[in-house]
Amino acid sequence: MIEVEKLSKIYQMGGQQVPALDGVDFRIEKGEFVAIMGPSGSGKSTLMNLLGCLDHPSSGIYRLENLKIQDLNPNQLAEVRNQRIGFVFQSFNLLPRASALENVELPLLYGRVRNSREIALKAIDRVGLAHRSMHNPTELSGGERQRVAIARALVNQPAIILADEPTGNLDSTTGKEIMNLFQELNQEAVTLILVTHEQEVADQTRRIIQMKDGKIVADTSKEVESC
Repeated sequence: MIEVEKLSKIYQMGGQQVPALDGVDFRIEKGEFVAIMGPSGSGKSTLMNLLGCLDHPSSGIYRLENLKIQDLNPNQLAEVRNQRIGFVFQSFNLLPRASALENVELPLLYGRVRNSREIALKAIDRVGLAHRSMHNPTELSGGERQRVAIARALVNQPAIILADEPTGNLDSTTGKEIMNLFQELNQEAVTLILVTHEQEVADQTRRIIQMKDGKIVADTSKEVESC
């Protein structure tokens, strides 16, 4: 599913080169549930941006479903982001004046998908929010807004879902509910990669990649602890 070989990212800051990612290598297979952890400045957010095709590597290779990402032009990258990658953010990133259903439908409209409303309804029902589909985000709880964001990420049936601190703005009980939903999706063979600083959250995934100073310092697969 994902192959990364000697992936590096160097930023120019003034007259200096600052390495944010330093030659990382790993593979992620279809259906894995992976947490990426590390202190501030470890490179985990840079890695997430590269995996999400939001930034270009300075060097190295990134393949997504055998597609060599660094060889694609901007239009092709936009298509990959729309069709193959689902994003879930800490701040939800929902349109405040659109209904939950309209927010979920948005990627389908960008992709000019037929029957977009019907597909969006199925996605929002999948996360248990069909009864709240016509409510705007301001009328929803934090947990409900994150479920809408997850439905939006799922709606195009992407190859992977990337989640950046998905429980960061939620209380502990709601955070556990969101992690339970991620586990249910993973049991349906959805590939999930999340960035988190919370060990309790990472412990609910099936694999933890630890980063420090732009390098992978540990990569551990394990059994999932019960919520």
